[in-house]
Amino acid sequence: MACLCIWPKLCFTLIHSHLRQKLVSKQKMVIRRKAALSLLWMLTALTLHLVIVAGEYFKPFNVTYDHRALLIAGKRRILISAGIHYPRATPEMWPQLISRSKEGGADVIETYTFWNGHEPMSGQYNFEGRYDIVKFAKLVGSHGLYLFLRIGPYACAEWNFGGFPVWLRDIPGIEFRTDNAPFKEEMERFVKKIVDLMMAESLFSWQGGPIILLQIENEYGNIESSFGPNGKKYMTWAAEMAVGLGAGVPWVMCKQADAPEYIIDTCNAYYCDGFRPNSEKKPKIWTENWDGWFANWGERLPRRPTEDIAFAIARFFQRGGSLQNYYMYFGGTNFGRTAGGPTQITSYDYDAPLDEYGLLRQPKWGHLKDLHAAIKLCEPALVAADSPQYIKLGPKQEAHVYHGTPHNNGQYLSLNESLCSAFIANIDEHESATVKFYGQEYTLPPWSVSILPDCRNTAFNTAKVGAQTSIKTVGLDSVSVGNNSLFPQLRIKSKLRSISQSWMTLKEPLGVWGDKNFTSKGILEHLNVTKDESDYLWYLTRIYISDDDVSFWEENDVSPTIDIDSMRDFVRIFVNGQLAGSMKGKWIKVVQPVKLVQGYNDILLLSETVGLQNYGAFLEKDGAGFKGQLKLTGCRNGDINLTTSLWTYQVGLKGEFLKVYDVNSTESAGWTELPNDAIPSVFSWYRTKFDAPGGTDPVALDFSSMGKGQAWVNGNHIGRYWTLVAPKNGCGRTCDYRGAYNSDKCRTNCGELTQAWYHIPRSWLKTYNNVLVIFEETDKTPFEISIATRSTETICAQVSEKHYPPLRMWSHSEFDGKLSLMDKTPEMHLQCDEGHMISSIEFASYGNPKGSCQKFSQGKCHAANSLSIVSQDGWWFEFGAEGVHFICQILKSLNQSFIPLQACKGRNSCTIGISNAVFGDPCRHVVKNLAVQAKCSPPPDLSTSASV
Repeated sequence: MACLCIWPKLCFTLIHSHLRQKLVSKQKMVIRRKAALSLLWMLTALTLHLVIVAGEYFKPFNVTYDHRALLIAGKRRILISAGIHYPRATPEMWPQLISRSKEGGADVIETYTFWNGHEPMSGQYNFEGRYDIVKFAKLVGSHGLYLFLRIGPYACAEWNFGGFPVWLRDIPGIEFRTDNAPFKEEMERFVKKIVDLMMAESLFSWQGGPIILLQIENEYGNIESSFGPNGKKYMTWAAEMAVGLGAGVPWVMCKQADAPEYIIDTCNAYYCDGFRPNSEKKPKIWTENWDGWFANWGERLPRRPTEDIAFAIARFFQRGGSLQNYYMYFGGTNFGRTAGGPTQITSYDYDAPLDEYGLLRQPKWGHLKDLHAAIKLCEPALVAADSPQYIKLGPKQEAHVYHGTPHNNGQYLSLNESLCSAFIANIDEHESATVKFYGQEYTLPPWSVSILPDCRNTAFNTAKVGAQTSIKTVGLDSVSVGNNSLFPQLRIKSKLRSISQSWMTLKEPLGVWGDKNFTSKGILEHLNVTKDESDYLWYLTRIYISDDDVSFWEENDVSPTIDIDSMRDFVRIFVNGQLAGSMKGKWIKVVQPVKLVQGYNDILLLSETVGLQNYGAFLEKDGAGFKGQLKLTGCRNGDINLTTSLWTYQVGLKGEFLKVYDVNSTESAGWTELPNDAIPSVFSWYRTKFDAPGGTDPVALDFSSMGKGQAWVNGNHIGRYWTLVAPKNGCGRTCDYRGAYNSDKCRTNCGELTQAWYHIPRSWLKTYNNVLVIFEETDKTPFEISIATRSTETICAQVSEKHYPPLRMWSHSEFDGKLSLMDKTPEMHLQCDEGHMISSIEFASYGNPKGSCQKFSQGKCHAANSLSIVSQDGWWFEFGAEGVHFICQILKSLNQSFIPLQACKGRNSCTIGISNAVFGDPCRHVVKNLAVQAKCSPPPDLSTSASV
């Protein structure tokens, strides 16, 4: 057992000062240097975390660049950037997302701006709530991070209409993203609006704000040729316009090889190590490192291996990169109708280091955190060298060495005399390789990079993952499910709590329901009618069927069909009030058999958008709904052309118009009680009340029992849902990180719903009487909808005694900047979610344990004390009995209260040294690993528990 105090904030500084005098002083007590440094490092980090005060940004500084890097206040910097789109989270989530990005090693936060969110109607601006970009920028600055603002204003981003407001397409004569006066006028007005707003709020670096970099346009090089000579003219105009706004920081254009001299052209891809800007005067910047990919309804889910993304980043900096941005570091949620299209899902999880709910995705987050730390150790050498020294080490092995200043004769100083950092790469996709570098041998796994901050000792290898794996859970009484939902590592509970058994219902009328319907000859384009105010557009016409036609069909045993030449995204076809069929697709042909009767028949088509097109040229012409001819085929006297018929149009749903999802909607709207044995019907609204789950863990709704529709909680639109199942094939049992990645390489979730769980931000919930409203298009009823919290329940790790030492053991000399390594003993770090504790150690073995997370077993070599050491000793066990006693005496001298705790058990996190000195040597001459599996639980009483 060890003693641990419950520290007030001021205590951190006092303890830090006291320990610095006592622990390091040989006259007082000799405690191993590593232990002292470990404790000091932890206390320093905690102290610094506490003294960050919102509103303190930077002293004004200028940002320029040379061929090697951005120059921040005149100094070259190697920068790690984390992509976070502010509207894909709530303002209440922003501080934690930014903080966790910084903890993960980010220097910069990157985001697009979202024109259609900020200007939903021409001239009417919205900078509130999730669109409060000023608040977001100030939060970034208050955390001591820089901001990379990609104004665009075209975003793509799998965002509805690529970020363009739909009203833009109605401007006479407009053509998007080309040398078109109406478009350029609107684009310049919005870009200027954003720049002026940032300037008015003093958010640019030269004003003491966090913004160091801006972007104009977005991946325009992909489509520039589609516009002929006008594409080049437009690109040049956009660059000149942006620079002319006087923002005072550099501008970039991504994927724009012909960018002007005064604009930095940058790379977007899975790998950018081979990218070169179009001028030797520009630094190498990676604006989008795709650490995952998006998903569509009914598709498998992509997952990018941790080892591969680490390899790609290390290669980028190895070969001269200066700034790398994760797209995404946090993906978030496409709330409301913001998802792009067609048919992209509501979750924008993106397999990012922070998952959709803001939880750490392990081991990706932890492994990349270590990578960032290793790169930062190399930063002095990286920025000192104009270019690396290249050394060929083998057929597929190479090193890039960054030295400090060479002698006047051009020769580099010796390793003992100069700054020196090296990256050694094995780009062989299959075989490990042993290479000789500066007289020492290094063994590298396939498709990996080793980072040597001092050109001697390996600080990190991209393929050797020491970070923990986290298994997330929802509900009670967990059972394992493979490849489930958005998380390959997820445990679904066998007993999920139904959100309610008491529901109200409201029938949505089919077809024409309001006074604002109109009749027109011919088929009108969907967006021209709806202006994207709703997903739904009703088309109604009436046709006459003769006795001869009915007899013809009966005699020939055939059915007539309604044929639509081209349709997107989804159509439902009703005949005389009955659903005949439906179809999903992007500009596909529809052939739907129908049953008609003699006399007049009502043909009702419901066109549905599921996110507007967000990528490509000529977005304003893409449209939605139907194209080409619409016919009734199979009649005795030939086809009937319905394209030129009179059609009555009705935009949206009556429930939308009445805002029945509003919390103040009452029985006056027509709500009635829904019996448990009610006969299911299509197109129904459902409403219930529920209490929020306890605690602070993220909350989600399970819509796997439903069909297709939309949902609101307390009036907040959480998004579309659709229970489409991914194909059963196409997901391998394993995912080999080796070799170039693409979005089809490591698919998961085969045979499962593409998305079953839907995020409800905690800030949208009250403790009691929350209102859930659902619009359901199919005949599903809501009684099986469940609600659950999401958290990490199981954490596992396996680390070798030959693993690289913890990155915090490295330090730069204050005198000459050279690196030194204090201790080479590897460590294992275990951590539960914030507010949760390690409640038990389920497995621990130091030796040669077998298996993997959730399947560990002891090998022939096993230290019998493994479980007791891991359970009862964390970072302080290395102090020994005298050290622990000494720490306790210090805490007592500060008049602190004490509680008994076991080091790992009962703590949020713990660190375990991996060596024979800790566990003893259970089998000589064998390389040993430590494997641990632990369970995390919320503390039984949050009011009395302590977490350090």
